Amino acid sequence: MENKLNKRERYKAQLKPIDYYKDFENIDFENLGEGDRYYLQDFGIFNTDFLEDEFTIRIRIPGGRISAKQFADVAKIVDEYNLTIILTARAGMQLHNIEADNVLEIYKRINALGISTWQSFGDNVRNIVTDPYDGCAEYSEIEVYPIIMQMHNYIIENPRYVGMLPRRLSIGISGNRSNVTSLFANDIYFALAKKDGVFGFNVYMGGKNTEVAQSADIFLKEGEVFDFFKALVEAFYLHGSRFSRSKTRIFHMIEEIGMDGLKAHIKSEYKREFESEGELILEKSNFSEFHKLKDGTFGFCYQTDFSRLSTNEIKSIADFVTKDNAEIRFGIDQNIYILSLKEPSTTLKSPAISDTIVACAGNLCPYAVWSIKDETSYLPLDKINEHRIQVGFSGCAKGCGRHRHTDIGLIGLKTNNFGDTDGGARIFLGALHSEGTSVGRQLFSMVPFVHLHRVVSLVIELFELSGHRDFEEYAKDILWNYSEDFLSLWILANLETNRSVMLPKLDTMESFEFEVSLLKSEFAELDFWQHVDESFFNAISYLSKKLWTIEGEDPHYKPKIQRTNFR
Repeated sequence: MENKLNKRERYKAQLKPIDYYKDFENIDFENLGEGDRYYLQDFGIFNTDFLEDEFTIRIRIPGGRISAKQFADVAKIVDEYNLTIILTARAGMQLHNIEADNVLEIYKRINALGISTWQSFGDNVRNIVTDPYDGCAEYSEIEVYPIIMQMHNYIIENPRYVGMLPRRLSIGISGNRSNVTSLFANDIYFALAKKDGVFGFNVYMGGKNTEVAQSADIFLKEGEVFDFFKALVEAFYLHGSRFSRSKTRIFHMIEEIGMDGLKAHIKSEYKREFESEGELILEKSNFSEFHKLKDGTFGFCYQTDFSRLSTNEIKSIADFVTKDNAEIRFGIDQNIYILSLKEPSTTLKSPAISDTIVACAGNLCPYAVWSIKDETSYLPLDKINEHRIQVGFSGCAKGCGRHRHTDIGLIGLKTNNFGDTDGGARIFLGALHSEGTSVGRQLFSMVPFVHLHRVVSLVIELFELSGHRDFEEYAKDILWNYSEDFLSLWILANLETNRSVMLPKLDTMESFEFEVSLLKSEFAELDFWQHVDESFFNAISYLSKKLWTIEGEDPHYKPKIQRTNFR
């Protein structure tokens, strides 16, 4: 029973998705069964049994590159059918609020534009992503778009692979020394590296929304990536687990057979020896609104409204790009990059401050508990932007906002632990994301929404007091030398006393006894000490409920915080 195929695999065994597609014209979208919903995902159509009259179509945009005409034509379809459109965290697009009667027609029209919806959901190689400044930035060493298109064309309608992988495969690749957004959340990441004076790629495998991809100790030359990719897909197809859905990703394959075991499966398909990894070439950079490119032109980051777009915006962007002979690219940060501008100026105006923020679909997704798109008042966006803090928002525990790969990450959840609330957010802090060192650690399992602004503001204020200019460096230098529970209690004690006491810098992580003494030096008068025994766990529970339990109307009290430098 332990090795029983999961439900999706049983459907695939009865009918392959590519054979299901043969009768696509005759699908009754108003009366779908469970199997229909599984199969439709392989062609970019998403629907749930509890919202059976609403559909989503996802469009894959390889490397994030789309023409102005295609962009404008999508806007026409959105207008005609009164849809909602967002950019995805994989540099694609999603159309929401599609009625059952219109699904087939919209699907056909989208795929007739020279773009594709195939394999954008389901058990497939998802949209292949890179840095939006691929090939054109001053720090670009290898343009990877040709490789991306090789990979895309190989899998897009390949009957062996359409919907037939054990689970999704997310692929990231960059030939740039510095990336706008980290790519270590991918199942596979081909990262720029150098060996024996030659630029190529180190291979990292096993990433996902809650894990960073780990080095496979493999170096590939530019011309070897496509063959490795084919071998990888075939190895995953043949040897990936098809049993429990919760353990079918590449990450779990590595857990089960080890990195060497996975490499052995790939090598049997690759049929060549692997070279050991080279030197990872990855620098951290701060990207401004305008960015100078290697040919002397400029790139412009158009910051979306937390991934949401209006058709008027799309038309304006398409018109501007056409008139100025510029280029459109989507980033996995859900922003739009306009390239080849002659001057660092444009008539386009971004509707939001969002270029360091990644957000899931929010309330457009049936699983989301909250949506940053509509609830920005819960966060100090001005401070986030001022300090270029990387933030990830996920509306539920599925984690589509990559919340554990950012400086500050949040998941929207429901709870009654603090009284009659609309919900709250789990907070993660301090991912070392630029070089894929570590995901963020949990700060609080739940903060009611109405207290979220104050908590995040305090986190940022402590960062400001540290004197660091970059939050990731602050996390590496200070936060990671304290235990998670200590950090949680330190924040709560500051909130309780309306203070802002800076954390001292430590050379290494100290003992529990040291953390107790540090807390007592500043907060000895507080009543949580009766709950401190061999850990801080009970004290955190006591103080968080004391501070955040809501009776009657939600409080919006935000007292002025007293700053204190630790000495």
